[in-house]
Amino acid sequence: MNKNHPDAACPDCATQPGRRRFLIAAGAAVAAAAVPAVAIAAPQAARDAKNSDAEGAVRRLYDSLSAEQKTAAALAFDHPKATEISANWHIIPQKIGEFYTADQQQIIQEILRGVTSQEGYDRFMRQMLDDDGGFKNFSCAIFGQPGQGKFEWVMTGRHLTVRADGQNIPDAVFGGPIVYGHGAPGNQKANLFYYQTQMANEVFKALDGKQREKALLPMAPAESSIQLKKAGLAGIAAGELSRDQKDLVRKVMGALLSPYRAADVKEALSSLEANGGLDRVHLSFYKNEDLGSDQEWDIWRLEGPTLVWHFRGAPHVHTWVNFKTRPNP
Repeated sequence: MNKNHPDAACPDCATQPGRRRFLIAAGAAVAAAAVPAVAIAAPQAARDAKNSDAEGAVRRLYDSLSAEQKTAAALAFDHPKATEISANWHIIPQKIGEFYTADQQQIIQEILRGVTSQEGYDRFMRQMLDDDGGFKNFSCAIFGQPGQGKFEWVMTGRHLTVRADGQNIPDAVFGGPIVYGHGAPGNQKANLFYYQTQMANEVFKALDGKQREKALLPMAPAESSIQLKKAGLAGIAAGELSRDQKDLVRKVMGALLSPYRAADVKEALSSLEANGGLDRVHLSFYKNEDLGSDQEWDIWRLEGPTLVWHFRGAPHVHTWVNFKTRPNP
């Protein structure tokens, strides 16, 4: 936790193995409100990230590791830690600033740049600074051996998990479940991701009375409950909305995807279109933890056959994402 911001305290994001950590195998195998949304359109083909800038940098990082570093940070591709996720955890105990050389830290920043858009990179760097004193206090590890077989790079810390997988994780967009958030000092409106809540609530404001009754629910599920479901999705399906209302949902989806690299955005949108499109995505809002009792709903969720995007903005942002290329069997 960043001691400079005691008002960002968060008992829910303390490391709690067995309760807050989500295993892929168990269920899934900004300050500025005017962030440009990514257009929602079906791409011609999904991405091939095997030779992308990020994955190439992962290989260079691996090749630069000393024997001692490999013992700690180069793990088997099927190591259990590769399937863990939490709102606050270190994939290895060693922190980037203490464990990696200056040149290696540059490569790690290059990897992060490679899996994000420029907006996303800037936002995540600011988030890391606010939440735990900066990039050097986070951690990362490599699973498998780049250039010799399957591999994945994972970076973790307070309110952040990002991945570069080189298309080695079957059916996974973003390389598997990810987390982002921000423990903004002061109040939730100072949060780097508050603009996403504003955009989601614009959808709610556009709903009529009956639609609101369907979309607004009393209690949110646990933030880590991001297993894909075949049926029983909460809230209102975008397919029940008018064209104008759907356009607002598209803008929300674009804003959610905008921090990530174009190739992953294309894969996400391709997955969405291949599995029923936006019409099959449900949007739900939750009454609990309504900060300020202002009916600007701070917890909301997008859920469809291939995705769960759970945004919890109270007392600050935790967002858990599970996005796949096809539904669970």
